Amino acid sequence: MSLRYLSGGESHGLALTAIIEGFWANVEINLEKINLDLKRRQSGYGRGGRMRIENDELKIISGLRQGLTLGSPITIQINNKDFQNWEKIMDPIFDHNLKENRIISRPRPGHVDLVGGLKYQHKDLRNVLERSSARGTAIRVAVGSICKQVLEEIGIKIISYVTQIGKKSITDNIKEDFEDIFNNAEQSEVRCPDLQTSNEIKGEIDKAGSKGETLGGVFEVVVLNSPPGLGSYVHFDRKLDAILSGALMSLQGIKGVEIGLGFEAANSYGSQVHDEIFYSETSGFYRERNNAGGIEGGVSNGEPIVLRCAMKPIPTLSHPLRSVDFISKEPFDAQIERSDVCAVPAASVVGESIIAFEIAKVLKEKFGGDSLDELKENVNSYLNYLEEV
Repeated sequence: MSLRYLSGGESHGLALTAIIEGFWANVEINLEKINLDLKRRQSGYGRGGRMRIENDELKIISGLRQGLTLGSPITIQINNKDFQNWEKIMDPIFDHNLKENRIISRPRPGHVDLVGGLKYQHKDLRNVLERSSARGTAIRVAVGSICKQVLEEIGIKIISYVTQIGKKSITDNIKEDFEDIFNNAEQSEVRCPDLQTSNEIKGEIDKAGSKGETLGGVFEVVVLNSPPGLGSYVHFDRKLDAILSGALMSLQGIKGVEIGLGFEAANSYGSQVHDEIFYSETSGFYRERNNAGGIEGGVSNGEPIVLRCAMKPIPTLSHPLRSVDFISKEPFDAQIERSDVCAVPAASVVGESIIAFEIAKVLKEKFGGDSLDELKENVNSYLNYLEEV
């Protein structure tokens, strides 16, 4: 059985939900770790008013008993506290005759409002933005946080950090190891591991907010201690780089993904790009640099998997851009919804969870197993084989 999940819920609906299928049995789940990841997602300099309303906590409805997974579907839920203010407007069943007072017909440039309304034949664009809202990333963080806990059991860790917001970026190469980078990022309000750059970024966010503007940026997600052999070169849709980059592109606001050297490789000679291969009795096959970003030919090579994401500025502006009314076709200023000035730090946390699920999924495909012990046995057998090659 493969690992998969299905999520449901609207931004101002009763709750966000997900059902995870194919997860291993006998994995001890720490609810506090999941809630900590949910809190990390809600934090960050430049977040908006919704973060002061919600205080996300996960409720596990099925699939666990006494803290251990059962192997059956795991059902999880995050309640939307703001639903109490929207109950009549978002009622799933009854029409409270209030819809006309809150109908949204002014699509926002940069959002899916217009094309979503056209696709599903909605006249009220709230039916589009409620589901497309980044509020839905909360449940993705919860799913990924659950997956992190099984990955930790076999030594895999996933981290993230911000390298740029607006025009402020880390100019020098980061010289610390990835663990130090992550720890430094966790101490920063913008999740940037460099203190000076963090302060400059906060000033940039303040400046943008005072102008009614928003900012995008760049963050990196890194998979540590991944075994070689995840993914496939045999089938195009099973290439690990395609899977991971596609998953990150599903995150709201992401407009570009690089792996390893990324676009810089296009400006360099081949000898400057490709990672030479070495061998020693103690380390086996290894590389002295990681321009490939841990993936070669669609398969992990044992080096850290380094993924870089470019996030556009949030399109919801306090000084709205011009648009056209969906119903009357008259020109208007676009609808204003509550928004952040910058959500790049939060997006980096979501990116961690997105990648955690995808890594867990390819682990399931390669190593199988219905229980944690069976997974560990299969992984250890493979690692022993690698040592003997």
